[in-house]
Amino acid sequence: MAELPGPEPGAGQVLVNVQACAVCRTDLHIVDGELPDPKLPLVLGHQIVGLVSGVGERASRFSVGESGRENLCDQARFTGFQIDGGFAEAAVADERFCLRMPESYSDLQVAPLLCAGLIGYRALMMTADAERLGLYGFGASAHIIAQVARWQARRVFAFTRAGDEEGQQFARSLGAEWAGSSTERPPEELDAAIIFAPVGELVPAALAAVAKGGVVVCAGIHMSDIPSFSYELLWGERVLRSVANLTRQDGEEFMQLAPEVPVRTQIREFRLEEANEALEHLRAGELHGAAVLKIG
Repeated sequence: MAELPGPEPGAGQVLVNVQACAVCRTDLHIVDGELPDPKLPLVLGHQIVGLVSGVGERASRFSVGESGRENLCDQARFTGFQIDGGFAEAAVADERFCLRMPESYSDLQVAPLLCAGLIGYRALMMTADAERLGLYGFGASAHIIAQVARWQARRVFAFTRAGDEEGQQFARSLGAEWAGSSTERPPEELDAAIIFAPVGELVPAALAAVAKGGVVVCAGIHMSDIPSFSYELLWGERVLRSVANLTRQDGEEFMQLAPEVPVRTQIREFRLEEANEALEHLRAGELHGAAVLKIG
């Protein structure tokens, strides 16, 4: 914990009084040095929910700017990575990348939608109309996207760490018709799989589980090395692709969709001074759902 000078909004920015900030595996990757060149010292946190308390020059919306491939920008600067984030009482943000939150959610409940939900949503869209959907790693993202997939009448197959019977039961409670270890083969071929766990070894496993013409989507911003595998696993017009961040259009669409489902987030609440404890629970795989810091 540290006392820092209060941030001031610059041109095109808004000042946000932080009410809640969800804890993401990306935060853990940054803490563990697995993502290169973070701003130092750094305030973590990018799933920020708060109240606008000030505006800088030329900050005049709240409308969404043009979207497209901004998620692939080579000069992108990320909140909680190159810009101080929401593990704090206040933060500044470019107003073009702020979203209005659905009024039907509390601050704590909506926070996980801002990355876990949105990354999961973008990954789900990349599976097109796949009916039999495998979710590898049943944490913050998967528990949200499983609900969306079931609402879309897809069949969900959940994969967890070996021996995580509690996690498998959690997946079944959210509509998964089968749940087992990531080392197991599902009872039937999948049309698509999304890998949320940052484990490269799951890539060949997922390819082996999908039918010809199926797609495997790697949804993490970081993953351990993918081991070599036989071309036969990819042959048959299977597709392997990644998700890189998200666009503002993704955000607008998902914030409208989530209340329709409605998506219900399971959270574990932590105080700001317990941020390191929340990260340790995430590292140990002890969270079913999402960790959220209550700040405001």
